[in-house]
Amino acid sequence: MEITYDYYRIFYYVAMYKSFSKAAKVLMSNQPNITHFMNNLENQLGCKLFVRSNRGVTLTAEGEKLYQHVSVAYQHLHAAEAELAMERSMESGSITISASEIALHLLLLPILGRFHKQYPGVRLRLLNHSTPEAVESVKNGLADFAVVTTPLQAKKPLKSTSLMSFKEIAVGDHSFQGKEKPIRLKDLIENPLISLGQGSTTYEFYAKIFLENDLVLSPDTEVETIDQVLPLIMNGLGIGFLPELFVRPVIEEGKVCQIPLKENIPEREICLVENHTFPPSIAAEMFKKMLVLK
Repeated sequence: MEITYDYYRIFYYVAMYKSFSKAAKVLMSNQPNITHFMNNLENQLGCKLFVRSNRGVTLTAEGEKLYQHVSVAYQHLHAAEAELAMERSMESGSITISASEIALHLLLLPILGRFHKQYPGVRLRLLNHSTPEAVESVKNGLADFAVVTTPLQAKKPLKSTSLMSFKEIAVGDHSFQGKEKPIRLKDLIENPLISLGQGSTTYEFYAKIFLENDLVLSPDTEVETIDQVLPLIMNGLGIGFLPELFVRPVIEEGKVCQIPLKENIPEREICLVENHTFPPSIAAEMFKKMLVLK
């Protein structure tokens, strides 16, 4: 009996999910059929590929060796099919992106605009999450990927890719105008402080910096979005830390002032977080390429 592509395709999914039943579900078949095909494959190859148990299956040494070759071949075939279907599929489809507030403003918005203009038939769904929430949504398959700020934790099967770095600066109202001499963080927080709320990555980031300088982060005003920080600063409710790229135009207009600090605020990054357990749709893959290449 000749070993066909279908045998290797079934083997690929059984090996990937380590389960005959899960592979059957993905392939829209049933477990007895999948088991029959894999028994035939083992007989044809003359070796045992799986060790079966109540908890699923694991690959033998021979199975691992075969999977290394089959997975590469299958991914190449999948890529070829995707390229052939690209033109047709990009006329429809949808992408779900989970984004933190800073990542949305500093990087994502103009790319969303370009993508929508190029592929108007693809529906975009944007989830506004904190970094931990965004990472969790990707982990659970609720979003195609996340675009978030560091610090973050992305353990396997998640993968994090840096897209850009950014620096934040201390910002105050007109009362700080003309003060060019750097001040210490402990003197800065004698003023009312405005911050994103607890649970946000930004709050955790500054809480750590304050702790390293023997200080306690205790904002006078907590807000939910970065959009709310700047108007509060402009209206004299306190000082805040904002991305320099975001606030520089307003500083140049003279509406707020940068407050120079003696302490260095470390740079942060905006990262793409993916889950390799769930293969991306063609539309999601196209958006990812636009995002990475920007």
